[in-house]
Amino acid sequence: MVVTQLSLEFRFQGKKLRGFSCELTRSPHGVLPESVLTTTCQVTIPILLSGLGMMTAGLVMNTVQHWSVFQEVKDLLTLVPPLVGLKGNLEMTLASRLSTSANTGQIDDCQERYRIISSNLAVVQVQATVVGFLAALASLLLGMVSREELDWTKVAVLCTSSVITAFLAALALGILMVCIVIGARKFGVNPDNIATPIAASLGDLITLSILALISSFFYRHRETWYLTPLVCVGFMAITPLWIFIAKQNPPILRSLPSFGGLILSRTISKHQFKGMAVLTPVICGVGGNLVAIQTSRISTFLHMWSTPGVLPVQMKRFWPNPCFIFCSSEINSVSARVLLFLVIPGHLIFFYLICLVEGQAVTSSKTFLLLYLVAGIIQVVILLYLAEVMVRLTWYQALDPDNHCIPYLTGLGDLLGTSLLALCFLLDWLLRGRADLAELVSELVSAPP
Repeated sequence: MVVTQLSLEFRFQGKKLRGFSCELTRSPHGVLPESVLTTTCQVTIPILLSGLGMMTAGLVMNTVQHWSVFQEVKDLLTLVPPLVGLKGNLEMTLASRLSTSANTGQIDDCQERYRIISSNLAVVQVQATVVGFLAALASLLLGMVSREELDWTKVAVLCTSSVITAFLAALALGILMVCIVIGARKFGVNPDNIATPIAASLGDLITLSILALISSFFYRHRETWYLTPLVCVGFMAITPLWIFIAKQNPPILRSLPSFGGLILSRTISKHQFKGMAVLTPVICGVGGNLVAIQTSRISTFLHMWSTPGVLPVQMKRFWPNPCFIFCSSEINSVSARVLLFLVIPGHLIFFYLICLVEGQAVTSSKTFLLLYLVAGIIQVVILLYLAEVMVRLTWYQALDPDNHCIPYLTGLGDLLGTSLLALCFLLDWLLRGRADLAELVSELVSAPP
């Protein structure tokens, strides 16, 4: 499909036409081109801001893990990745849906804009309530793997904190996402490039901060036996109302981040994994943000130039050649290259800032830094390829990729990020141990008898 855009500019003096100019833009790829420079500029700033937000979330995590509530209620550490991941999905899918609506012109009409925004916010609220319970349940189930008995007081603190955190964060971030998408539309910026990373970064920071404060409050008042059940019953009572409002919208569920939480909780206190708490939100967040941007862009492309259930000619293959995904002249391939090129500079900036702020919290090994960068590249390459595959399969089944792809891809990003980061720490520890052993042997051999 060839798309042609004709831009006319008329010059008037008073009421008389004194001249005009026209500009013709043709695109053979089915969508008006967005230059590499434009895409890079629009993506880079939100990614850097999101990285700062995730870095701050990592620093907050590194601080609150020593609070008494996190020391006593061990499942809170396991709760962090599934809750932050599930909660972040709500904002990212909301941002992706709103971005698609903006780019296809659905929110240009005031009445339609109000209907779309109100229904989407209602969906997020019911999902947030359910997500809070699901995240707490996943944390408890994973915690039971290593413990036989449950302290029901701590279980109540865990569940209540999770539900309230998800609800409050969803309310604040949902309104913020609406403002960002509408503002981007008014200023001529592609919402696909900026909305999802901002949603992810602020979601991580705000969710983690609220969780720490809420859980500390309920842990201090754990002797007030009726407080936590009352809150849980209250949220359960209003859930049918949200379900009634949002019953036509598909649920967004994700289980992969729970295993990332299990990895985090098992490694965070071991000396060979020093810095795991600070770097986990960064590597998971960067991968999740980049794949969310790409997924949202591909979804918008399909919504604009195809029909659900019908794939464009150049996207007919469900398992495309990786070279086509990263090396062709197609518009989605160009954006994939831009996003991939941002990985190493972004991680280097965030790693330097973390070392600057929390020098004692992370290792300064050059070997670890190299392993960390390789892990970041591997994570993003896998995610970008799977994004293309999953969006095609979802669209072919007449499902909306905005709702169905981002949760699983960011969940896989969390799992890959946490696993690869733990592997980096382990390899660095083994290599340093071997180097120390070789140095010791050399000293013993060269020592005089």
